[in-house]
Amino acid sequence: MDTSLKDLLVYIVRELVDNPDAIDVREVQGEEDSAITLELRVAKEDMGKVIGRQGRIARELRTIMRSAANHSDRRVNVEICD
Repeated sequence: MDTSLKDLLVYIVRELVDNPDAIDVREVQGEEDSAITLELRVAKEDMGKVIGRQGRIARELRTIMRSAANHSDRRVNVEICD
């Protein structure tokens, strides 16, 4: 479990939402040892703030997380769940 990637995602999302206590991130191991999926859940009223217009914020979150994962030779996928 790579807590630094999970912590980074929580830190970024905490700054975006109105209800930071409702943030839940679960880590799911992929087929490969180096691949993980981070499942992000936020309060229903904060979903639009995490996704953004035309998905721009969600896309940027995924870009940041992929970049951070590359530094530790990992692959990460961020999935926003409702």
